[in-house]
Amino acid sequence: MNIIAAMKECILMIGANGQIGSELAAALRVKFGKANVITSDIRPPKEIAEGEIFETLNVLDKEGIRALLEKYKPTQIYLLAAMLSATGEQYPQKAWDLNMNGLLNVLDLAVELGIKKIFWPSSIAVFGPHSPKIDTPQYCVMDPNSIYGISKLAGERLVEYYHNRYGLDIRSVRYPGIISWRTEPGGGTTDYAVHIFFEAIRQGKYTSFLSENTELPMLYMDDAVRGTIELMDAPESSLNIRSSYNLAGISFTPKQIAEEIKKILPNFEISYSENDPRQAIADSWPKSINDDEARKDWGWKPTFDLKAMTEDMLSNLKSKL
Repeated sequence: MNIIAAMKECILMIGANGQIGSELAAALRVKFGKANVITSDIRPPKEIAEGEIFETLNVLDKEGIRALLEKYKPTQIYLLAAMLSATGEQYPQKAWDLNMNGLLNVLDLAVELGIKKIFWPSSIAVFGPHSPKIDTPQYCVMDPNSIYGISKLAGERLVEYYHNRYGLDIRSVRYPGIISWRTEPGGGTTDYAVHIFFEAIRQGKYTSFLSENTELPMLYMDDAVRGTIELMDAPESSLNIRSSYNLAGISFTPKQIAEEIKKILPNFEISYSENDPRQAIADSWPKSINDDEARKDWGWKPTFDLKAMTEDMLSNLKSKL
């Protein structure tokens, strides 16, 4: 996208205070300018920098969304508001309501008001016990058994339907676990891989709620943000998947990440709890993801491996904490 075209874009991000939203918003402000990125969430963030625009918004308030769309006339919507997997199991009705009706509100208003371009994230939670665990393909059996995964799979069907029926340019990726040093964990099953770094610096030890050999796909935040923007910049004609693209980075276990941390913090200790409900969720998810379609259609390629990610996480957290 050239600079002139970029300057004409105006983005509304809904659910901007979460792990991905806070960092994606920062990258979008660099790309499009602070005045062209409006962030919103149900509560204000801890701090709002000079020149940044924030609006308090509940994604279930359809008329509130309409008012913001009419006020700012965005060309793109990033819908990140969702209740994550572990929290969703505690409040399944609320999770379904937030994740599905929030999405429907945005889709319907986009059709009504002529907003063509939307980003909505899905998740590896759409896969289930009978999905292939190794190198999970783009198309396979999908039988999620968490309310989060069920809502994301239903959302994938909705966004493809709205694209086919109404011509909405909706783009999506199935995020694996996202690892970042800037924000604390937010209620997801993969959050151990964030929490372990915080506790390694704070306490020198960590009790993992997942067993030592539970392998899950992960992605470093820098790669997640870059990949998301690359997808949104890709020519519409190059996109062949209108549900959600598989996205992969690195797969590892709690034991492997602990061993990598010990190379930098030799006294770090890890232990494992038993009978945590998040273990059952993790056991139903893939161990590794095949993202050939994303690589082919829009040039996706991760840059961080486990070693580089661990070094960057610990270096930044030492300064932050």
